[in-house]
Amino acid sequence: VAQAVLQLFKTLHRTRQQVFKNDVRALEAARIKINEEFKNNKSETSPKKIEELMKIGSDVELLLRTSVIQGIHTDHNTLKLVPRKDLLVENVPYCDAPTQKQ
Repeated sequence: VAQAVLQLFKTLHRTRQQVFKNDVRALEAARIKINEEFKNNKSETSPKKIEELMKIGSDVELLLRTSVIQGIHTDHNTLKLVPRKDLLVENVPYCDAPTQKQ
């Protein structure tokens, strides 16, 4: 169990580094939040509660990895989106001329 918890901790930090790459504020905020959550639950002994917390951690990692896109302010009211390659893998191609339903 301890090894699985440590593995999740490391995975969350690796995902944080990929998702918030080059965004110092977001990287630091995510680092603090991850460390805080693990520290707050460090003394948990209930196997059921540990399993619940591991599930939440895994869900958060998946959500970060598959749903977060970085945006960069380019000027007053313009945002440039910077999607990672792994986000575009399952993207449905845009169809400019939809087919008619028969």
